[in-house]
Parts: sequence; C-alpha cells; structure tokens
Amino acid sequence: MTHTITAKAARRRPRGTAVTPAVTAAALFAVLAATAAPARAMAEPAAHIGHSTWLHLTVTRDDIPTPGLGFSLRPGPRPVGDTRGTLLLCDPPQGHTRAAEACAQLDAAAGDIRRFPLRDAACPMVYAPVTAEARGEWQGNPVDYRETFPNACAMEAVTGVLFAFDA
Repeated sequence: MTHTITAKAARRRPRGTAVTPAVTAAALFAVLAATAAPARAMAEPAAHIGHSTWLHLTVTRDDIPTPGLGFSLRPGPRPVGDTRGTLLLCDPPQGHTRAAEACAQLDAAAGDIRRFPLRDAACPMVYAPVTAEARGEWQGNPVDYRETFPNACAMEAVTGVLFAFDA
C-alpha cells in the first residue's frame, strides 16, 4: 500500500522569530552606533561596488539511524549523510543546473526563500530527511536559510528549483 502526503502542510516557523521587533531594533541601533565612524569613511568607495548577489547552496541527506543496529535503512547509491553544494550566481545566472529558474524564483520573492509560493505535490510518506541551507547575499542583503524536510519531494514543493541542482 502506498501512502502520499501533500506538501501544502504548514511551514515551520523560522528560527529566531520569537525575537520582538523592539529587541531587534535595539540590537540594530547598538551595532549602527558602534560602527558609524568606519561606515562614513567607507561610504564613497562602497557606492561604486554595487549590490552583491550570490548564494552558497547545500543539500544534506541526513542519517536515518536504526536503533541498536548502527546502520541506515535508507536505500540508494549515495552514502548516508551525503552533502552536495553549489555556488549560485545570478548576474549572469551560473553555477547551478537550473540557475536562470532559481534566480527568477529568488527575484520574485525578493531573495527571501521563506516567501516562495508553496507548490502542490503528492509526496510519498517516506522518511528520508534532507536539510537545505542557503547562505550568502541577495542584492546586498544577507541570506541565511536552513530547514530540514521529511524528504526531497517535500523540499522541492517548498523551495522549488532552488535546491534542485543535484539532478
């Protein structure tokens, strides 16, 4: 018997969302106050550099331990805990098997992966966890994303083609 689950399930609340806007504003003010003088000194040269757009993307297929046996039941040619990665550049799109699509997807969400629209998908109820990570800059703004999904199908339903570089 095959069971499927749709990937339109509610997303997990991102880490760090319990921090109130007042705490965030206070921390930002403290950092800006401490760096005001160096920022003024570097303002002119930085204006000529432009906005940086790059993301280091990784997908890790996590271990599925079997209690007492010390090995994984996950079938497949790749070793357990295998990590694959790539550097996505978007001006021009490169470094990813579907770079143009991934950059368009990021552009539509203003670089915020959590704002990607959910896709309808019929994913198998197979627990083969994958962790998707993205670190870098999108048009000069920092990007730090990490989420673990129950399987690759659920990851693709949430993140689209962004982490589909391992085809």
